[in-house]
Amino acid sequence: MPSANPAGNRRRARRPDLRALRAALPGPVQEVVTGYERHLNLERGLSAHTVRAYVGDAVSLLGFLTGTGEEKAPLRELAALDIGVLRAWLARQRADGASRTTLARRAASARTFTAWAHRRGDLGADPGGRLAAPRAHRTLPGVLRAEQAGEVMRASEVGAAERDPVALRDLAVLELLYATGIRVSELCGLDVASADFSRRVVIVLGKGGKERVVPFGVPAAEAVRAWLEEGRPELVAAAGEQALFLGVRGRRLDPRTARRVVHDAVGSVPGALDMGPHGLRHSAATHLLEGGADLRSVQELLGHATLATTQLYTHVTVDRLKAIHDRAHPRA
Repeated sequence: MPSANPAGNRRRARRPDLRALRAALPGPVQEVVTGYERHLNLERGLSAHTVRAYVGDAVSLLGFLTGTGEEKAPLRELAALDIGVLRAWLARQRADGASRTTLARRAASARTFTAWAHRRGDLGADPGGRLAAPRAHRTLPGVLRAEQAGEVMRASEVGAAERDPVALRDLAVLELLYATGIRVSELCGLDVASADFSRRVVIVLGKGGKERVVPFGVPAAEAVRAWLEEGRPELVAAAGEQALFLGVRGRRLDPRTARRVVHDAVGSVPGALDMGPHGLRHSAATHLLEGGADLRSVQELLGHATLATTQLYTHVTVDRLKAIHDRAHPRA
């Protein structure tokens, strides 16, 4: 059956096989990539996902520099990497259909690589410092209304009332995601010891290995307790398993399963936007701000590195207030 999106297929077809491209790089350049990967893992302590993205961008850039995989392209050493090469690399990706957001991310990734290579002595100067990139579009996240979030939880409570282990887990997952605003990866990384019921907080290991303490409310506490006491013992596969949330095979819950749980639960509420765990995170942040929480506190709860990221939610709340004003004020 032909694809309904030929442009998208063309765009995917242009993406290089980064593993093959890395293997085809000249030996000395491959060694540079290996050193960069080691730096990101050991010295920067970045997540596996972030390391893959940074290394992939470096491989793409170095493949473009050296002409790897391109007919009759001149082979150039790493020292030839300059601002002209960086701009041409981004221009090639723009021609291949990369979005402004993707270009901005890859430009930032290239700057990280060239700064590291310069510090290491592989580059005499850092060309990334002169690289400008288009600003990424920052779209406003879709969120649930507070009453819709309540409906999601109530619908999940119906299933949990049967005391089915998976239903108990799903309710606990939904309650904790919404109560804390943590990321799905952070949720799946929680251990049983991460939850402190005496203080009603979870200890979360976030991006870059940074630890933070996030509070949760009574409904989430009750749901997690029910899961631990009645659901988890029915699923756990090994006595030494430490994970707080488990899959049906008794091992640590996979983020894909958690995403499906959220999609299914939100989809059961008429009129609710289709969303996954990140949508619940957006909703939690928005509802905190609408309830009077200050921006700095929300930043700390969400684990944002900069306040600018958290400020996005102020635009969401202002837009919603404007919509309410337009509907309700007699002279709107």
